[in-house]
Amino acid sequence: MSARAVAPALPRPRGYRPLLDWFESRGWRAAPFQREAWRRYLAGESGLLVTPTGSGKTLAAAGGPLLEALRLGDAPAPRRAPANAPPRLRLLWITPLRALANDTVRALREPIEALGVAWTVAMRTGDAGARDRRLARRGLADALVTTPESLALALSYPDAGAILARVRAVVVDEWHELLGNKRGVLLQLCLARLRALAPAARTWGLSATLGNLEEARDVLLPHAPGAAIVSAPRRRKMTLEALLPGEGERFPWAGHLGLSQLERVASVLQRAQSSLLFTNTRSQAELWHRALQSVWLDEPPTLALHHGSLDASLRAAAEQGLRDGSVRCVVATSSLDLGVDFPAVDQVLQVGSPKGMARLLQRGGRARHRPGEAGHVVCVPTHALELAEYAAARQALAAGRIESRPPPRLSLDVLAQHCVTLALGGGFQPDALLAEVRGTHAFAGLSVEAWQAVLDFIVRGGSALESYPDYRRVVCDEDGTYRVHERRVAFRHRLSIGTITSDGGVQVRFLKGGYLGVVEEAFVSRLRPRDRFQFAGRTLELVQLKDMTAYVRIAGKGEGSVPRWQGGRMPLSSELAGEVEAILAAPAASPAMRALAPLLGLQARLSALPTPETLLVEAVRTRQGWHLFVFPFAGRAVHEGLAPLLAMRWAREAPNTFSWAINDYGLVLNAQARAWPEPELFERLFAGGGLLEDLHSSLNMGELARRQFREIARVAGLLPPSLPGKVVRSLRQLQASSGLLFDVLQRHDPGHVLLAQAEREVLESQLEVRRLAQALEQCRSRRLELRHPRGLTPLSFPLWAESVRGQLSTEDWRTRVRRAAEQLEKKHG
Repeated sequence: MSARAVAPALPRPRGYRPLLDWFESRGWRAAPFQREAWRRYLAGESGLLVTPTGSGKTLAAAGGPLLEALRLGDAPAPRRAPANAPPRLRLLWITPLRALANDTVRALREPIEALGVAWTVAMRTGDAGARDRRLARRGLADALVTTPESLALALSYPDAGAILARVRAVVVDEWHELLGNKRGVLLQLCLARLRALAPAARTWGLSATLGNLEEARDVLLPHAPGAAIVSAPRRRKMTLEALLPGEGERFPWAGHLGLSQLERVASVLQRAQSSLLFTNTRSQAELWHRALQSVWLDEPPTLALHHGSLDASLRAAAEQGLRDGSVRCVVATSSLDLGVDFPAVDQVLQVGSPKGMARLLQRGGRARHRPGEAGHVVCVPTHALELAEYAAARQALAAGRIESRPPPRLSLDVLAQHCVTLALGGGFQPDALLAEVRGTHAFAGLSVEAWQAVLDFIVRGGSALESYPDYRRVVCDEDGTYRVHERRVAFRHRLSIGTITSDGGVQVRFLKGGYLGVVEEAFVSRLRPRDRFQFAGRTLELVQLKDMTAYVRIAGKGEGSVPRWQGGRMPLSSELAGEVEAILAAPAASPAMRALAPLLGLQARLSALPTPETLLVEAVRTRQGWHLFVFPFAGRAVHEGLAPLLAMRWAREAPNTFSWAINDYGLVLNAQARAWPEPELFERLFAGGGLLEDLHSSLNMGELARRQFREIARVAGLLPPSLPGKVVRSLRQLQASSGLLFDVLQRHDPGHVLLAQAEREVLESQLEVRRLAQALEQCRSRRLELRHPRGLTPLSFPLWAESVRGQLSTEDWRTRVRRAAEQLEKKHG
């Protein structure tokens, strides 16, 4: 029987009735998946619970521990616990978001109070109050809601064993958000330690649907092979509605719509009492919030802004406004993707393509966040070709296709941090810890040599750094136990626990007090006093920049520039890119594709439409030179490595100087000298042999590894954190410090464990070398469709526009692209 098969009925435990009675008093009915989760928990099982947002998964996970508490008759906590009161932690609830922690505490307290369970609930995150911090630190809360980083911090104290030993249940919320990154790796290590301290504890993960659910289960529960995956029998319905041009209107030839949809969006917002408008980047959120302010018919406070660079109090105010109905619309980014509970939200709007099915389902789940309610998303295209992405998403949704999230392996920087944490929390024996660490999915393949390298690193920094006291953090005592002895090391390590890194953030504060959030140093350093910029939904004027703080005041009338954040572009997933290619080859009869039909007809007339069986290549000559447009539809991340690889291989065949640009659909190689490819050339360009060698030749791997090393060095503890009350270190200082360390290690310790990891992460994470090899194989297996159009086509124009972005010109890039688009539109009617 597979892990997802229907399990045999389990005996109904005693004490079951109170929970059902409470459900009935609320007019609810326990869903089958909730009952199954309760039964399995009470039978001593761990598992993975997979249900859509808004289906009642919090109560599914909490019900078992609450029924157990009723059955065991947990005694209430004393009003004033004595100093020597024993820890009473029973339920540990781990969530990836602090905002989600607040909602979870509220969601847990309601059934706890209604059922009369004698439990105290507390929260231990960066936003926790003094009372909750005290309860969490002493283990006096029965149910504790925390984050992976706060759990790791708790393990750094010697009394962690006594506090965690009585834990009966561990719930990992939004596991899909942690699975594919280093936060998930850190949590795997913390859970392995927790299993050693509380071997009887049951672990349940809560996850959205993934393409690799079995793997997600195995990563979370390596100690329980074949554990149950409990899922709702029916998926929550989700419908998509594309905001199309009105009667007599059509999309511009070049496709860029910008804010031209503003009036239609405002009209859609007015038809509902409450809305969430999602954008893909923080810059877009600021732009759309400012644009909506200009046409907003209600009181200004009913329109709010929410993204990760805003101060927590501003984000909390927007969230509370949605709950109590005082805010009608919040313009948000992925900061509201996760399961923050907004049952009152009537509709969700998505500006631009969602770029992936998982993200679309997550955002769509924010509307009508109530069991049994269908989700609905209004899609607002910012580019004409995004209509194809909406249509592809609708098809993928109907077929139930969704992306996988591959988990990282052998992140030795995270392991080094974890080892220092345990050395600080009472010490560890290396052989015992090696066995514990190998029990995780992330480090199942950890070699003895790599383990010794990690131990050597935390004890002396490696051979090149052993002369510097700052890198000698852990001591191996005479009894063979690794411990931290220095208070300075303990203080700095606890400040730097975690894997979330951010570059050179400049705080934005009002001159007379009041904190707004953080912008990147690269943006604000270009501003001069009295320059205006848009941030936190306000037009601000810079007064002065001092000690990594921008002091501002509210500007008068007028507009300001909008900050840009690094990594702002969201790539199209490979799965959705493949769906787009298929739907362009055979457009569906949907309203969105009918609106796109004239543009696709022009593409077919000038060149050809891409298909899953062919590789479309367009060779075009313009006044700027010779251009080769290739459309593998493999996604931006793959194209980022494919473009320089093809350029290097072509230059090896015929010496030339190439530049390139990429997008989600393809890439362009721009040649300075004449370059007119023959069909035979492509067999050699897409060859699978020598891939790693050619990547090293085509890319500045040293510089890429240097950038990646900065993040690794922070996680591993090589770069000390900014101390409280001190000036925050700038991005330039961080780059200088990490760059110096990188050069020293390369020169004097080239085999250092973190250098090898930096290069491996560049290949695996940035360039996605496995998917790149698959893309080359697909290109070789397809029929070559080599076309020579007389000018740019609808598919090639966006790539051409991207390639001229960085060129020196007296014209603004947008002006230049708009003029070229108008010329092409006039030419083709």
